[in-house]
Amino acid sequence: MRPKFHGVAPALVTPMLADGSIDFNGLKTLLNHVSEGGVDYLVVQGTTGESATTSKAEKKAILDFVKANNPKNLPIVYGLGGNNTPEVLEYIKETDFTGIDAILSVCPYYNKPGARGVIAHYTAIADACPVPVIMYNIPGRSGINMSSATTLTLAQHPNIIGIKEASCIIEQVMEIYKDKPEDFLIISGDDVQAVPIIALGGVGVMSVIANAIPAKFTGMIHAALDGDFAKARGVLGDFLAIDPLLYEEGNPVGVKKILEIKGLCSSDVRLPLVKASEELGERMEVILAKDNL
Repeated sequence: MRPKFHGVAPALVTPMLADGSIDFNGLKTLLNHVSEGGVDYLVVQGTTGESATTSKAEKKAILDFVKANNPKNLPIVYGLGGNNTPEVLEYIKETDFTGIDAILSVCPYYNKPGARGVIAHYTAIADACPVPVIMYNIPGRSGINMSSATTLTLAQHPNIIGIKEASCIIEQVMEIYKDKPEDFLIISGDDVQAVPIIALGGVGVMSVIANAIPAKFTGMIHAALDGDFAKARGVLGDFLAIDPLLYEEGNPVGVKKILEIKGLCSSDVRLPLVKASEELGERMEVILAKDNL
């Protein structure tokens, strides 16, 4: 068994019906699908779960459902963050952390705080949270890039155990690895950069594509973690063409379309996102067949 939070965690989508309500039957199908595909843990209500457009009541219902329908009793990382620090702290007070192994907390977006603000934000969360905190650096959504210096400062906090790195700046990953505490986890936030990041000392990936293609993707990541980079590189090539299509019309629009193509759940999303276009779906079907996905 791999150490906790090593390996692959699908950032679970939230299946929805045409009327915008949550499709819990689809969610159960998805949980069985990724579990049978060999993933190592689950991320619930991350960005890919459309957390920006689910209510507090819906988030709780989704989390409770995952806890009750977790066929392999995999560890759960719960998305709990925001750009209003007092509100995040209040949400922590309101949350029942039973069955939650850690939280994933996004770098505060839109406000664009400087390094001192980011450090103060995460310190307040880590001080208040009863379970470990994994930070999430995603400049494409937050508008700021947490520097390696900021990450390394926060890595000294005893309740901050790692970072999901989605800056796509390989040199930044190298800088973090060079000076991080031994037990601080570097987790890729980008599917196709996961193998290179593992080569640089990362421990795995929180993944979009693992929702739809868990077995092949997880096999690739496990090969990299086991040091078989020749095998991992060979499989990685199969994901290169499909990866950009996942985000072409917004996330999780693309991966939900693949799930629909595979008959696992509908491709419905909530506004302001809209379902994948027919043209995108057609291109995806060609690539899925060509690359044996």
